[in-house]
Parts: sequence; C-alpha cells; structure tokens
Amino acid sequence: MVEVGLFSSLRRKNRPGTTRGASERDTKHLEEWAATRRGVEAYVEPRTTVTETTVVLIAHDGEWTRRRIGSPDAAQQFGRKRGIPVYEVAKVGYPNRMREYTQRMKKAQG
Repeated sequence: MVEVGLFSSLRRKNRPGTTRGASERDTKHLEEWAATRRGVEAYVEPRTTVTETTVVLIAHDGEWTRRRIGSPDAAQQFGRKRGIPVYEVAKVGYPNRMREYTQRMKKAQG
C-alpha cells in the first residue's frame, strides 16, 4: 500500500513509538543558551521509551532549557568543552532554584 496525500510524508516521519534523536539544531540551541547565561550547570536525563537522552541546562537564577543530546557521554563532552559541570539527574535530582524559577514564572503569568 502506498500512501498518497498532502500529509503522508509527515505520517511516515512521525510514526508512533519512534523517537527523534538529537539534532544540530538542539546542540546549537544549547550552545547559544549556555553562552548567554552565567552559572550554567547541565543535568542529564536518561533515555526513556518515549524520549532520547536529554540535557537540562540551568542558569544561576534557575532559568532552564531542555533539549535532546546524543548520549550521556555526549552531554559530558558538551560540558567539558564549555567548562560546564554535568550531573546525572537520577543521582542528584534537580536544584531547588529550577523549581523556584518555574514557580516565579507561573505567578508572573497570572
């Protein structure tokens, strides 16, 4: 059976049960984000059945961003190259400043 239609190419790329790996766009976002914040630390989140390995970058004030990264080793290399400490979130958890930042943002939005 051949799929033909306006959205057939999208359906083939986003099959249920498949995960998207890290892309250059993900890495570029992380690089730019880290370069424009101070006190950045990286927290590696393990791969799950739904999501590839991700890294959460957290700045000194708790602002954070999350993107896919190739592997835990890739996260370590990313951190070493930029002088950013890298932690495994499963071992150390998230810092309180991340939760506090998220709460501040929720309150500011109303």
